[in-house]
Amino acid sequence: MNPEFPATAADSIIGWVLYDGECPLCTGAAAWFARLLQRHRFRLAPLQTDWVRLRLDLAPDAPLPEMRLLAADGRVYGGAEALVQIARRIWWAWPVFALAHLPGGMILLHGFYRRLAANRHCLGGACRLPKPGRLGDYE
Repeated sequence: MNPEFPATAADSIIGWVLYDGECPLCTGAAAWFARLLQRHRFRLAPLQTDWVRLRLDLAPDAPLPEMRLLAADGRVYGGAEALVQIARRIWWAWPVFALAHLPGGMILLHGFYRRLAANRHCLGGACRLPKPGRLGDYE
């Protein structure tokens, strides 16, 4: 078995898109883009999968701050860089790849990705602060 990938025919895929399987935003995005990614020869797996943790040398309790792309050649891209590598393979997403090569483009993409990743568990109102009560309401 190829140590880079599980038993799937590794020569037929470009890479593995690895996402946080405990994050509703991440799993939703993975489900939404699964068919598109598979058509472009990517496979998906949660970062919590045993072979993924072993391959990326992630401790069982390690935080998962960003998605990863494990390329067929063994290179690992994280966060915005992973998105750029995926975008270069999909014709309508290619402008993201082009943006990354403009001056300041990767800084912009990294900033956007970091902000989204840092708040991914709070999207959809899950982390909203409680509404303030009237003055004098204490419990």
